[in-house]
Amino acid sequence: MSETETDPDETADGDGEAPAETGPDEPEAATAETADESDPNDTAETADAPASSDGPDGVVPVGVKLGSTRTVVVYPSPDGDGVETIRTLTCLATYEDVLTGEERILYGEEAAREYPDRVRFMLRSGLPEDTDSVESAETFFSELLESNDVPTNSAVVYAIPTIDNEAGLANLESVIEGSRIGEALVRSYPESLCGSLPAFDDGLDAIDDIFVTVNMGSTNLEVCAYRRGEQLTPLSTGSITGNEVDRRIANYVEEETQGRVNIDPTTAREYKEEHADFDAFEPFTDVIQQPGGGSHEFTIEHSVMDACDEYVDEVVDEIANGFLPELANDNMKVYQLALEKPIVLTGGMACVPGIADVVEARLSDELQRDVDVVRADRPDLAAAEGAHEIADHLAESL
Repeated sequence: MSETETDPDETADGDGEAPAETGPDEPEAATAETADESDPNDTAETADAPASSDGPDGVVPVGVKLGSTRTVVVYPSPDGDGVETIRTLTCLATYEDVLTGEERILYGEEAAREYPDRVRFMLRSGLPEDTDSVESAETFFSELLESNDVPTNSAVVYAIPTIDNEAGLANLESVIEGSRIGEALVRSYPESLCGSLPAFDDGLDAIDDIFVTVNMGSTNLEVCAYRRGEQLTPLSTGSITGNEVDRRIANYVEEETQGRVNIDPTTAREYKEEHADFDAFEPFTDVIQQPGGGSHEFTIEHSVMDACDEYVDEVVDEIANGFLPELANDNMKVYQLALEKPIVLTGGMACVPGIADVVEARLSDELQRDVDVVRADRPDLAAAEGAHEIADHLAESL
């Protein structure tokens, strides 16, 4: 379920995992809706951007981020004005058509909203791990591409996580390469590299620089340095994640309400996306239905930001005391040059307003030296946008 709108100045207002929005009229797949009926964060947008250069025979550049929580696909608008951006939940549900008895498929927000009891997020670990998850990912990706009519005559670049999981990466490769797109070319690049490019004014030229990037994802925290596109000293941990923040928020809500309110991780994620803000957080009120009837209204003052504060402290500690000492030990000159450049935050958690400034201040204190920390305008879209930039460059040489 996607909508089409023109909004080049839109910025992130959550952690990249926004609440569900309204679905399409047809049950088989998602279609367009008007912008005033659903959340503008979950969209197929038409945004102003530098025109992509189609390669020979009209080869179209396509950038893909097939993520554990959300999938983003970026490709040129059919009318040649800017790019189309598809952003939807990476999930799938099936049901039986009561008239024909045939199995029908729903994906994205519509599947999550209408079938919460059996919707499947097939990439919860970050990669398709087994035959079932590969088949589900293939079905999901096929439905998304077909319903949005993503061009088949395309050069595709997809972002991959920095994870030591060759089998999972091979499965992801099979999902992308087995799809209807990428007839001209299919390549993969590190997600942290792709996600960093939109944060730099010089875009693709940033590949020739030396810098550090921190990918703050749902299932992993990835930190690494890049030297002219070469990945150095990659670090990845599954203990500091957006999903862990959601679990903490759920626990802290129970504590803050003295056990009267229990929320699931999905609701906790929605609280984070809607309310987390290091610049101007405001307490908010919600209402739950009580067993046996009646309702209970409660106010959240600390739970969301306590969890986010702890997350930032852990990220800073991992960068300052885990990654940077190892980088300095491996290559002191690269370490010195990298800290002269801005550190780039990417991934869903980087969408929380003010998080770049907070990381910058705390990391500067920890290192006892000034560092600059930046992020793209939309960190949740940045990996696919950067992949699209690379695909555009590659398509020119075909």
